Amino acid sequence: MNIYEDIVKEIKAAKSIVITSHKSPDGDSIGSSLALHHFIKRLGVDSAICHADPAPEYLNWLEGISEIVTYATNPEHINDIFLKADLIFCLDYNGTDRVGAEIQVLLEQASCKKILIDHHLNPQDFAFITVSDTEVCSTAQLIAELIIQSGNIELLDKKIGTPLYLGILTDTGSFRFPSVQARTHEILGKLLQAGVKHHLVHENLNDTNTAGRLRIQGFAMSQKLEILEEYGVAIISLTEDEHLKYNYQKGDTDGLPNTALSIKGMKAAMLFSEREGYIRISFRSKGKENPVNLLASEHFEGGGHANAAGGKSMLTMDETLTKIKSLIPQYFGANKILV
Repeated sequence: MNIYEDIVKEIKAAKSIVITSHKSPDGDSIGSSLALHHFIKRLGVDSAICHADPAPEYLNWLEGISEIVTYATNPEHINDIFLKADLIFCLDYNGTDRVGAEIQVLLEQASCKKILIDHHLNPQDFAFITVSDTEVCSTAQLIAELIIQSGNIELLDKKIGTPLYLGILTDTGSFRFPSVQARTHEILGKLLQAGVKHHLVHENLNDTNTAGRLRIQGFAMSQKLEILEEYGVAIISLTEDEHLKYNYQKGDTDGLPNTALSIKGMKAAMLFSEREGYIRISFRSKGKENPVNLLASEHFEGGGHANAAGGKSMLTMDETLTKIKSLIPQYFGANKILV
């Protein structure tokens, strides 16, 4: 029996399953959560998805997304769900501190079995079963492996496959990152065979811009983009007032770091967003010689993948930008090259 068969055995033995993922959900966390939720239901077991906060609006087209319960809107219901749970899935995060403070308390207090499925570095040792593969491009790919390698591929259908395709698509930058493997494309083929309409996923994801989103992105690229040519680094910063001016909605600036990274000669790109009393930072980079996860973890209370990481700063925007500019020569020295 392989580890995926063990997981399905645990699912079938449970009566009430909770699916959790990290705070500020993205395509992979939402996609893997929904796909697992649909799969568990196909196995005849009840499950609930409990996240800290809502998904970005651009993912609202996904079937079943309205079933996700968020602590931000319904804390009492989530408390009840956790009290009844006899199995908890921990998807797309490597430590309990990534799920948001309130859900972290519920997760750590829960005495039932926990199963971690993730692809980030340095997973904490808190789960009964851990599937951690940092070479895999996305947690969605690992959920696909769960279904396939447990002998349940006949259950893979459009409803399960569509969020899996979304998760793989978004966490690979539309299949452009080095984390994409031959196996990734094999799984994508199986998803298409199961009925996934890949062109509709791309259309729903990319053709849903609002005027406000385009305006704030246009402002950011035309007025707030700073390029440090000597180091091949692009920086975008948006203050709280600028978010308010352009009526910022969750997800409106998600693609900006990748857009800045697409500028010829850039090794890395960073977005600094001042919201809710602190500065959120998104780091993106190219090549194994230009990792950003260490920069995020060593200086900005964050972490992530080598070429995609996040962090935060409690300093002012000016202080934060001064700090990052003092660190850039150390991490992206002029003698470093793209690979």
